Amino acid sequence: MKETSKKTTPNQQKPDPSTDKVDGESAVLATIAAMPEPYRTMGKRLHAIIKASAPSLSPKVWYGMPAYAKDGKVVCFFRSGEKFKERYMTLGFNDVANLDEGPMWPIAFALMELTAAEEVRIGGLVKKAVN
Repeated sequence: MKETSKKTTPNQQKPDPSTDKVDGESAVLATIAAMPEPYRTMGKRLHAIIKASAPSLSPKVWYGMPAYAKDGKVVCFFRSGEKFKERYMTLGFNDVANLDEGPMWPIAFALMELTAAEEVRIGGLVKKAVN
């Protein structure tokens, strides 16, 4: 068996983590742009709400869905109803989200539209999820 190893030279630089965030942002925006209406409009709004509520999260495409990660682990994501032929858009949170409320709490929400009240609630959930 032949073994290979990666050797680093003193001049070799580590990748800039901000580049990943920029590339992830571009990929998320492209994924949202490919969504049919009304999901595209809702996706743009969700993206803005999530970024404003938790700027430390890194956008990325996760299983074909816009997602937002902390330390490489997806905290929240959303998907259009078209992905699984549902009649609503889904906003979901993974196990790393700090949403625990006793022995049971919601981790996914169906969205038919985004009103000001939903936007405030989503912003609060995202802030809570990353703290």
